[in-house]
Amino acid sequence: MVILDAMEKASRVRVLQAELNDQPGVCLKLAGDLGDVQAAAEVASSIAGAMRTAIVVDVIAGPDPAARPAYEAKADFNALFEQATVQIPPAARKREKTMSQQSSFAVGLIETQGFTAVFEAIDTAVKTANVEVLAREKLGGGYITVLIKGDVAAVTAAVEAGKARVEGLGKLIAAHVIPSPSQAVLSLLPKL
Repeated sequence: MVILDAMEKASRVRVLQAELNDQPGVCLKLAGDLGDVQAAAEVASSIAGAMRTAIVVDVIAGPDPAARPAYEAKADFNALFEQATVQIPPAARKREKTMSQQSSFAVGLIETQGFTAVFEAIDTAVKTANVEVLAREKLGGGYITVLIKGDVAAVTAAVEAGKARVEGLGKLIAAHVIPSPSQAVLSLLPKL
């Protein structure tokens, strides 16, 4: 989400799909003018490097329409993970070009390896500040992410408190606040 937010804010790209892969990760499929997609790819690499996260970035200039069935997956839901494994934003279903708009609230993410740790983190977060829990996402391998919403100060305080609570209960994978998340990020979140 952090990388997607930065990519959309840096260039005019739109999300076609987000697809969970076999590792705890997501394949983001974007479209736009070649220069915008290349700029988004550079931003993704830079943010991932700063976060010390390995990613694979590839830009296909002018993809052949005959290849579409290979990279364009149908919407899919995995009952084991209790979530969509392929998400298609509404604008992508209609093949619309959208302008990047930002929201007036912040989204916070706390990701751990271990249920106990994430449950304690979120309980602490909501007791610390006026935030709303949006969702929890299971990523496999014991990885779980919980998303919260509120104003920037509240979400920042809640994420910091939740992050501190994870110590000794599990492994903190990431904790981040996205102020004014982009439309691409919002399109992949549960209904707000």
